Amino acid sequence: MRQDILESFNYLKEHINGKPEIAIVLGTGLGELAEKVEVISEIPYEAIPHFPVSQVQGHKGTLIHGRLNGVEVIVMNGRCHYYEGHTQQHITFPIPVLKQLGIRRLILSNAAGGANPSFKIGDIMLIRDHINRLGSNPLLGPNDDTLGPRFPSMNKAYSSEMLEIAMETARKNDIHVQCGVYLAMEGPYFGSAAECRAYYILGCDAIGMSTIPETIAAVHCGIEVFALSVITDLAIVGEQENVSHEEVLGAAAKAGPKVSKLIYEMLPKI
Repeated sequence: MRQDILESFNYLKEHINGKPEIAIVLGTGLGELAEKVEVISEIPYEAIPHFPVSQVQGHKGTLIHGRLNGVEVIVMNGRCHYYEGHTQQHITFPIPVLKQLGIRRLILSNAAGGANPSFKIGDIMLIRDHINRLGSNPLLGPNDDTLGPRFPSMNKAYSSEMLEIAMETARKNDIHVQCGVYLAMEGPYFGSAAECRAYYILGCDAIGMSTIPETIAAVHCGIEVFALSVITDLAIVGEQENVSHEEVLGAAAKAGPKVSKLIYEMLPKI
């Protein structure tokens, strides 16, 4: 994989004239923030050697280099998911490439179902920890010691500093946020009532299908992580019988301005 990473890095260096240190990955239906970027260059994932390309509605699939609230950033507008049939090594391939580009901090976002009974559709949950129920992880197989250690610790995988900055930014901008544990399941289906009940008992507050592989890959290669979920449906047993992807996209779009505002205002502080 080292050679593939180098090829992607060399391609991107030809198109990125700058030194961004912060990258943002936008999840399902959360592309509004990309519209606020002062774009320097925008590259389709298909053009980048070895980059995974998502086929899921709500994921545009472009890498943007630009400035956001005065801060130079890389924005990944969309991601690939494990349920699309990719390996976890493939869906997290952009992370070590970002590391080679000089990225030191990563902001992740996703759409998730609220398992905590106090959550409402449209809430923003700041992720303080996670539970991996994907059945795999991107570090399986031989370890490349040039990327990171064989046994990285996922204790405190999410930056407490960036979490505090996010909470303070939310308070100052009158943005209501929750804080909790995110659980990722394989999908591509919304969990059964028994699964949602079991996951809540396990200690999760929101259930999704992404983000954790990227977090693991980022921690492995020494990138600090901040992540948030937009609660787009209720995984609380008895609260909602069915949910569709279209409803998730609609709820994410409505919450998009709050997410954009929060990240936009956070950037100069991190």
